Amino acid sequence: ERGVTTMNKTTKRSKAAIVASLITLVRPMLPIMFCAILMGVAGDFCATFITIFGGFAILGAAGLPTPVATAGTAFACMLVFALLRGVLRYAEQASNHFIAFKLLALIRDKVFGALRRLTPAKLEGRDRGDLISLITADIEQLEVFYAHTISPVCIAVLCSAGMVGFVAWYHPLPALVLLAGYLAVGVGIPVWAERKGEAAGREYRAALADTNSYVLESLRGLRETIQYNDTAARAAGIAAHSETLGEKQTAMKCREGLTTAVTNTVILLTALTVLGTTLVLCRNGAVGGEAVLICTLSALGSFGPVVALANLAANLVQVFASADRVLDLLEETPEVTNGGNTAFTGAAADHVTFAYGQETILNDLSLTVPKGQIVGITGKSGSGKSTLLRLFMRFWDAGSGKITFGGADIRSVNTAALRSQESFVTQDTELFADTIENNVRIANRNATHEQGVEACQKASLHDFITSLPQGYGTQVGELGGALSGGERQRIGVARAFLHDAPFVLMDEPTSNLDSLNEGVILKAVKEECRDKTVLLVSHRASTMAVANTVYSVESGRVS
Repeated sequence: ERGVTTMNKTTKRSKAAIVASLITLVRPMLPIMFCAILMGVAGDFCATFITIFGGFAILGAAGLPTPVATAGTAFACMLVFALLRGVLRYAEQASNHFIAFKLLALIRDKVFGALRRLTPAKLEGRDRGDLISLITADIEQLEVFYAHTISPVCIAVLCSAGMVGFVAWYHPLPALVLLAGYLAVGVGIPVWAERKGEAAGREYRAALADTNSYVLESLRGLRETIQYNDTAARAAGIAAHSETLGEKQTAMKCREGLTTAVTNTVILLTALTVLGTTLVLCRNGAVGGEAVLICTLSALGSFGPVVALANLAANLVQVFASADRVLDLLEETPEVTNGGNTAFTGAAADHVTFAYGQETILNDLSLTVPKGQIVGITGKSGSGKSTLLRLFMRFWDAGSGKITFGGADIRSVNTAALRSQESFVTQDTELFADTIENNVRIANRNATHEQGVEACQKASLHDFITSLPQGYGTQVGELGGALSGGERQRIGVARAFLHDAPFVLMDEPTSNLDSLNEGVILKAVKEECRDKTVLLVSHRASTMAVANTVYSVESGRVS
């Protein structure tokens, strides 16, 4: 059955809104952030004044007046500043990355919390490659913001203000020139680069997600690709996706290169303008000769913090695109909401209509599932049988009409309480890269080994497991690749028995089994579910033989 859903559409966020949302998470780490900023400011001042004290040393050696006593003193200060620069830089970076990694862990926790809240309605329909890209690459991209944006912006502002004040001590005019250069490099160029590269950043993130999806799909279908000799087409597809991704990345790198070139040009022009301005002032007697050297060296050596901001422009394009995707997920509205607790006393569908987008799947469907009965539903593929089971599980809510559980509208039932009273066996059982026993025990983590064995015996799985060298400790492999489709399906049935819920929903539970194992499973269902209610979907007449009542669903209606 089809299950395509899309994320809720959101209005495009402004950059300010994205920044505000991301900064909100920093509050618990503010003391460390303040320390990182202070160490960064001190470290950058040390780096800048290494050059300036070099100028003092030159002036001293030439016999010109300087703020320091001797050239030797100036060289000693340069050595001290060089050592401090290394220590402070390390401490600043360590603090920023500590903050970043702590916050990324917090964001991951929030994302997985959102995924739990959004229920299977979103997880079933969401492109998994895109989801993998979001919870890995997109979240990792936020490290740039927390480790290389907040602190550097503050450092750049404080250092720039300090250097403008230092140059203004000689004369205000070169200080104004220097301030204009800082604003151009630290504000003007990043804003210009971000606007030019915004579309490219979004296109790159989308291309990366699309490539991840295609590669993941190719890996899962590798056996079919080899079987039908379709490797050339798949290889061409991967190559095409890679080329598209490469083109998007190349476009971004070209913009980064242009930004770097423009930045370096502006810095050089600023230094030359400061030099020219101080030379004019020196000729007019407004400043001394030493001011020409020191102000020029200050212009050449103090752009480090603002250059860091200019270099951030290209990265921030990707950060904002990634943050927007993460915030979309965190702010998405769940398809279903929680209600109160209701005990199971039977279930029913009352004039239910449901559609995926514009395609109606169920149309005014009604049926009753009495307590203690096995109710069968048969019909052609695509008629809406599996969709109906998912409505009983409340993966989605009905578009019109209602699903009742224990006599209450299912929308008024707490979803956790609802699913604790339901066992759902799907046609394709999802397995985790763990042991067979642990894969069965996800249905009841408190179950003993003996209870797990009993559930496997009921599912006609025990003999197969004990024939394996490691028995219940056998690893199933990624996505259960070490087991056959029938074996995976029987693990799904064993989970249902172990969960021991009063309402059991089975979607083609024997589709991957031979007639012998089908008979064993159906016999177990009939015997073990005498005090339970079973809603059984299958297109096999042999499976329907165990049902007390059988409904036929055609084109979304009961016939």
